[in-house]
Amino acid sequence: MRSGLPLIAVVDDDESMRATTADLLEAAGFAAEAFPSGEAFLGSGRLQDVACLITDMRMPGMSGLALHDRLVASGHPIPTVLITAYGDEPVRARALAAGVSCYLIKPFTAEELLACVDQAIEAGAKR
Repeated sequence: MRSGLPLIAVVDDDESMRATTADLLEAAGFAAEAFPSGEAFLGSGRLQDVACLITDMRMPGMSGLALHDRLVASGHPIPTVLITAYGDEPVRARALAAGVSCYLIKPFTAEELLACVDQAIEAGAKR
């Protein structure tokens, strides 16, 4: 059992993906809050509370990688799990080089996502 309820932010423009991911996280013992865009997340006032960010790579407006980069540049680096339906190796390499904790290509299993979240939270705790 996990101690406490780390807050995981889910940023995805696909409503069903947001809801499914948040439900999975809550069933696994996390608190989850979902946002339809990077801009909505940035304006939420929740940045300081978030232990891990799960975000889609391709969204209208700000991409998941752009969101991660903006958080790092603003002094609020949040361990990030980037998810995508497009397995683009140069983008994956750039994301990992930029400090993204995990890069998952859809479809992925619940176990893979939860392992990435655990890894991201652990990495964030070491900072």
